[in-house]
Amino acid sequence: MPENVLVLLGKRIRDLRKEQGLSQEQLAELSGFHYTYIGAVERAEKNITVMNVSKIAAALAVSVSDLFSYSKISDTTQNKSRDIEDIVQLLLKSDHQRVRKIKNVILQILDED
Repeated sequence: MPENVLVLLGKRIRDLRKEQGLSQEQLAELSGFHYTYIGAVERAEKNITVMNVSKIAAALAVSVSDLFSYSKISDTTQNKSRDIEDIVQLLLKSDHQRVRKIKNVILQILDED
């Protein structure tokens, strides 16, 4: 069964926002919405209007049609999933001490963002 258009749109907005290094708060400020609205749109909890889609597209500096380019979602998601699976396989082959070190490095990298 194909994914709901709101789910796909929300994923696309989230992907573009993250690619640009924006938080939900920053995107909300740029588009004139509250950050909780952006979160609800990304989670497909809101039936967003065309006008609001246009405002979010402008804030992300993309066209409205770019927000509906779902094929980019699946490619990004598939590549990310493969990378995560590869990492998990490497971690499963490592001893516990090494896994903890890797975990700490990952946490440091994520804190830098």
